[in-house]
This record gives sequence, structure tokens and C-alpha cells, in this order.
Amino acid sequence: MSAPADPAAFIRAHTAPASPPACPEIRLWSGGAVTPLWEATEAWAGRSGLAPPYWAYCWAGGQALTRWLLDHPEQAAGRRVLDFAAGCGVSAIAAARLGAARVEAAEIDPLAAAAIALNADLNQVAVEVVCGDLVGAPCRWDLVVAGDVCYEAAMTGHIWPWLKRLAADGATVVMADPGRAYLPRHGLRRLADFEVETSLELEDRTRRAVTVYTLAG
Repeated sequence: MSAPADPAAFIRAHTAPASPPACPEIRLWSGGAVTPLWEATEAWAGRSGLAPPYWAYCWAGGQALTRWLLDHPEQAAGRRVLDFAAGCGVSAIAAARLGAARVEAAEIDPLAAAAIALNADLNQVAVEVVCGDLVGAPCRWDLVVAGDVCYEAAMTGHIWPWLKRLAADGATVVMADPGRAYLPRHGLRRLADFEVETSLELEDRTRRAVTVYTLAG
């Protein structure tokens, strides 16, 4: 089977620039209805059973995390920042806008990685895109941000020991969670609460309460 065509061209053809409600300062290549985009993605890739196109949407956790960063620019300015499981890369873009010394955005989905690069270009900022699983990597960051990453037990079990180790090694680890069942209940300190506008395409309601936490070192 031949490789799919240019992912950047696919993304531009099936999304349009728009701003998330909680962080209108940032523009992202954004999807409309999930199912048609999902079907188009599988047709483009030439295979079925792909994960939904999460990269085309700014989820509630990502919106709240990004809003928190924009409201606290000192958290990113001059620091080495990782946006982990970055999705559309919105928090990485915010960190770059705020003057971070270096910004990396990590995603395992090649289409998400392509979307992050396009979104960074759209906002005229520099973001280094890492396509792969960074879990287990030694700490090379001052600030690690992660939005809505504890949505499955397996995912939480995979990432949580590593995030705790990064915090113990001196990184500031900040997470945003909209009440997912698998967020650990210990070792977190609440920083802020947000009510974020979302979509029935993504959630079972049009607004979600999101809490931003930091991990104890």
C-alpha cells in the first residue's frame, strides 16, 4: 500500500482556521462535525479503525490550560516547555507566544504532529514537534503541561509515574482535567477553575468545568 498523500494538504482541505472560545488570541486549523472528518481521515489513510481526529479540536482541558498560561505569562517566559500529548498544540503555541526559551509539543499521531506544525505556522511561532512517545525520557524541561490526558485507565497508568518523576526532578508539571474518572486523587494541588464552552461533537454537554492542577514534586 502506498503512503498517504501530504498530511498538511489534507488538514488544510478538511479544516478551517478558528479560535477556541476560552483563548481567542490563538487560531487553529479546526474541524466541524466529527464523523465526516473521521471518515475522510480513514479514506485518506486507506484504512479503517483509526482513532477519532482529536487533533482537529481544542478540547476543554486544552482550552483551560491555555487560558491559564495566557493569564500567567511568567510561567512560560524564558523557560523550556513541553506540551505533552499536545493534540492541536494550543498550549505549546501559547507558551511560544509568551516568550518561552524553547517549546516542544509531543504527539504519537502523525496527523496531530502535522496539525501542530500548521497551527504554529498559523500563529507565527516556533514549536518543535516530537512525533513519538516521550514517556520515560529524562527531564529536559522547566515546565510540562498536559491537558485532559487521564481519560483512560491505561493512559493514566502509562504516564503518571513519569509525570511524577519529572516533578521530582524539578519541572513544574501543570495539568488540566474536566472531571475524567481516571485522574489520580492524590499528589495534586489546585491552581484554578474554569468553565469552558465546548461542543456536543466532543462532549455530552456544551460547557464543562475544568480544574488546573500542579503536581507535587
